[in-house]
Amino acid sequence: MSQRASMIPARTLTRGTTVLAAPLLLIAAHHFGLLQLVSEPEQARQAILGLGALGLVAFVVAYAFLQPLGVSGVAFVLAAPLIWPWPIAFAVSMSGTLAASVVGFSLARFVARDWMTKRIPARFRTYEGPLARRGFATVAALRLVFLMMPMLHALFGISRVGFWTHLGASAVGYVVPLFVISYYGDEAFELLRGAPLSAWAGLAAAVLAVAVGRLLMRRHGRRRHGSAPDMTLSNSKDVTP
Repeated sequence: MSQRASMIPARTLTRGTTVLAAPLLLIAAHHFGLLQLVSEPEQARQAILGLGALGLVAFVVAYAFLQPLGVSGVAFVLAAPLIWPWPIAFAVSMSGTLAASVVGFSLARFVARDWMTKRIPARFRTYEGPLARRGFATVAALRLVFLMMPMLHALFGISRVGFWTHLGASAVGYVVPLFVISYYGDEAFELLRGAPLSAWAGLAAAVLAVAVGRLLMRRHGRRRHGSAPDMTLSNSKDVTP
């Protein structure tokens, strides 16, 4: 290795590798049929099953690295029971979700800590105190509610929560929703696919009503109690790996 190359910081090399890996993973996911599960589910299912164990590995690896970069993790979880029987789908979903969480956590803690810190939404900053006092319980609760949201990966990565605490608590938070999706996912997909337009309109109206209600309640709470104090996330390097 040349002297000039040896002077390149390891973090810079890691970031460059991450940027280059993303399009390659998308190409690989397309090649293995993972991106065709929505448009052509049966053909994609047969293609992935035809790969045997390689299909399982490709699914988990694509999930692990694409989800922290913005690809929907829920899409992977919903797709798994369309491909495999529910016990395998559950194992694959848990493996991929935990792997994605580790990748996102590691990117925030070791690769892009400063960049991630500046982009944590204000509504997540209020969890810094509970994460410092009750790390395991807080991580498990947030995973149960928000699942594999990429911003949660970042929040946990820049917090003082230890790596193994994060991994164990994430597994606890994931197990129930992933089990339910894996067990009922195939039936739910068929039900939703055959639902009439009026059912989709009603569902959209219900979601909109809930979102508006939460927004109004949040604004009312702010007016009643005043603005919350600014709890800026610590940017200290003193974290437990």
